[in-house]
Amino acid sequence: MEAILTDCVQNSLRHFMFKNAIFLCERLCAEFPCEVNLQLLAACYLQNNQAYAAYHILKGTQMAQSRYLFAISCFQMDLLNEAETALCPANEPGGEVPNGAAGHYLLGLIYRYTDRKKSAIHHFRVALSIDPLLWAAYEELCVLGAAEEATVVFGEAAALCIQKQYLHHGVASQNLHMSKEDYNLVSSRNFGLEEVGPRQLKHTQGNNLRDIPGSYHGAAVTCGAASQPQNGGPSNMSFYSTPSPMASQLSGVAPPPLCRNVQPNGSNLNTVNTDGSPRSVVNSTIQAPRRKFVDEGKLRKISGRLFSDSGPRRSTRLAGDAGANINANTTTVAGNGTNSSSKYPGSSKLSSVALRTVTVRKGQSWANENIEDGIRNETFDDSRANMGSTPSISFPSGDARSLDQDGATVPVGGIVISSSKVISGAAEVLGLLRTLGEGYRLSCLYRCQVALDTYLRLPHGHYNTSWVLSQVGKAYFELVDYLEADRAFNLARRMSPYSLEGMDIYSTVLYHLKEDMKLSYLAQELISTDRLAPQSWCAMGNCYSLQKDHEIALKNFHRAVQLNSRFAYAHTLCGHEYVALEDFENGIKSYQSALRIDSRHYNAWYGLGMIFLRQEKFEFSEHHFGMAFQINPRSSVIMSYLGTALHALKKSEDAIKIMDRAILADRKNPLPMYQKANILMSLEMFDDALEVLEELKEYAPRESSVYALMGKIYKRRNMHEKAMLHFGIALDLKPSATDVATIKAAIEKLHVPDELEDNL
Repeated sequence: MEAILTDCVQNSLRHFMFKNAIFLCERLCAEFPCEVNLQLLAACYLQNNQAYAAYHILKGTQMAQSRYLFAISCFQMDLLNEAETALCPANEPGGEVPNGAAGHYLLGLIYRYTDRKKSAIHHFRVALSIDPLLWAAYEELCVLGAAEEATVVFGEAAALCIQKQYLHHGVASQNLHMSKEDYNLVSSRNFGLEEVGPRQLKHTQGNNLRDIPGSYHGAAVTCGAASQPQNGGPSNMSFYSTPSPMASQLSGVAPPPLCRNVQPNGSNLNTVNTDGSPRSVVNSTIQAPRRKFVDEGKLRKISGRLFSDSGPRRSTRLAGDAGANINANTTTVAGNGTNSSSKYPGSSKLSSVALRTVTVRKGQSWANENIEDGIRNETFDDSRANMGSTPSISFPSGDARSLDQDGATVPVGGIVISSSKVISGAAEVLGLLRTLGEGYRLSCLYRCQVALDTYLRLPHGHYNTSWVLSQVGKAYFELVDYLEADRAFNLARRMSPYSLEGMDIYSTVLYHLKEDMKLSYLAQELISTDRLAPQSWCAMGNCYSLQKDHEIALKNFHRAVQLNSRFAYAHTLCGHEYVALEDFENGIKSYQSALRIDSRHYNAWYGLGMIFLRQEKFEFSEHHFGMAFQINPRSSVIMSYLGTALHALKKSEDAIKIMDRAILADRKNPLPMYQKANILMSLEMFDDALEVLEELKEYAPRESSVYALMGKIYKRRNMHEKAMLHFGIALDLKPSATDVATIKAAIEKLHVPDELEDNL
């Protein structure tokens, strides 16, 4: 009866009939009350997004797998202290973390969200050392700014680790003696899962079958000692195996276990991919996308109202810049002053590339992109050449060589393949992860142009996926190249219209481009796709914010926070809206909430700096701009406002130096040039200031603030005619009402000789 009920529960989980699985598993637990069956019941509830039920079922349990599932339940319920206690019991200070790599990964997340960065980094690195293919752990290290180069992480050591896991354990499993009675205990209807009744427990453990994994999606689990190693280590009952499409075609003999995450005590865990899984919960939180804003309004009279058309609070540029009106054929200058046009290695072959039109120069059309999967005109060998730039991996293993010579085969994922194919396959996977990992690491360090070049080394099939294209879009966004970002995100949407990866950033790109129709359409599409995703409500909030309806925008951003309290970007957007409403107290709270989630979320540091600058708390402002600058040292806007804060603190030399760096970082950003002219004028270096402003007129010819500042300089030099001329030009360019009043006041005081107060 137990075996039948267990199998029925597994079948229900495999077919996503969670309600039926819960009902049958309750019958199973009522008839055969043991902790392993409780694990299965908790797994059913976790699958059904009922973490609170799993929490109450597993509270007080002691088995390693139970503690792991209980920790997942606590993590989803935001009970981080209890989750940590479950994984690291106080009475076992040196105890092993359950489930190997996955356990360390979950513990790393707990430490990260409780602001223990060093411990989090340690556990993420341990998780990667156990399972080199645990990409989520490397992502977390990148977000924390602590990732090693991908060539090191996914290098030879990782290859040897994978080789040991698959080859050595696979050979041992092939030699495992299975009697006829054992055969009857093993069911491999789907991906080789076992079910063992209580009568066979002793016999099963005696034959070392405890290393064979179960499955979260449909694992037959065993009660009693069979699921718990004798050494007291974690149970190897993995409820998180991903089903194999080949499994149902196998014979009745269960394949030996996959050995990823296997520890010496036999613990094994594959991470679940369903909504109730740790990965799905965490991946919605780990990337708190970065968004820039510039609060030009009310900074310091007219200098603070500089280029107000760009949209206060977000834009990293100033409005007079071509922004949304840039011709698509214009080449944008990257943050380092170099051309940021995408260049495909071996550009002579561009005409034959059907899929990678996202990478062509900006003047070329994107209208005829062929995005059908698998279509490309290049040869297979040429596409592989893109991977050739990464170091190859050698497998200096005598065991592997002997296996290959003997024609040994190894079961991997329910498929029996030769050991040589395992080695070559591992090398290919690691080569791919090296390119992806290095690109992502560089993006997290805001070395965006280098990251874009790295992504170009990917094969076409991988480049034209929603994740990679979203990362490309984010990189262009950080380079303040909104047109290219729009194109990359648009292609990502076309490739995977169901994917929400990076859509919050895409909505911000459309906000900066003032594409209100496209932004409204995107928001509606995202809401219809998933009303419970924070990205959807961030897009909706940006839509209202573009219409200057800040209160409704704030409600939408609060909705995003309610749906995922660990989504740092939503907290930052709330802060932007509070600042727009001049509610600085709540704005500070929102930015601080974002920083508690992600201490490297430079937008929040920047937002706090802007608030303190407007409140004239210049020392606080310098500190927060400095923190943002440490995280993102290539942002022209951050450098501009850091220089402004330094100048306010009478550190004019340092301010001019940082302004020069800001100008070099992005020559199309007029803000640092304007601020530099302001500083030079305050130092009475009028000729130098006028020279800078004359150059600035080339970039922003219709910006009234530039002419107003020039008028003030001419006034200080007693050149009243030129001063009046420039004040008149500034008024003709239709500045805001407040700026008009300020300029008129300056004109009225034009002949007052001792008027030295900064009215502009």
